[in-house]
Parts: sequence; C-alpha cells; structure tokens
Amino acid sequence: MNIIGIAACTSGIAHTYIAKEKLTKAGIALGHTIHIETQGTIGIEDELSNEQVKNADVVIIAADIKVSGKDRFKGKRIVEIPTDIAIKAPKQIINKIDNEINN
Repeated sequence: MNIIGIAACTSGIAHTYIAKEKLTKAGIALGHTIHIETQGTIGIEDELSNEQVKNADVVIIAADIKVSGKDRFKGKRIVEIPTDIAIKAPKQIINKIDNEINN
C-alpha cells in the first residue's frame, strides 16, 4: 500500500514529529511505502509531492489542529486521527486501513 499523510499537533513540535516517526516506522515494518509531511511551528517540512499524492492509496492525517492543503487529496481515501492514536497504535491503524482497502 502506498501511504501518504500529514502530522500536526497544537504546539507543532513534539507530537508532530513523534507521530511522523511512529507512522513511518510502522508503515515500513509492515511492508508499505509511506511519506508523512509535517505542519508545525516552523512551517511545512517534507512536503508531499504531486507525484506522491497522485500515487497514494490512502492519506492519513494525524492532527490535533486544522491542517492546510487538504484539497490536494480530493478523490483519495482519507483517514483522520488524533496524533496520540498515531503515536500509541500506528501498526494497528495501518493494518486496519489495509484490511478495509483490501476487503
């Protein structure tokens, strides 16, 4: 599965980057391609390319705040979760999404 996403928390620091790290490690461990953009106090980092968006099977938005640029995901399957869920149960989230897409 080709996963893209956005991570963003209220302060734009700790939970943003922890959620990105946990989702990325879980996605890779489960055999998926994954790229997570962060939106924080210093702006957007690791911005998703048009090609990544085009090829995505699913978009995970792990955010506690409103994120920008959601319009680029039109027509894509989007899963929105709080950052704490991405941090606590990233493999379970990805497995659940994978099961829903493939069943």
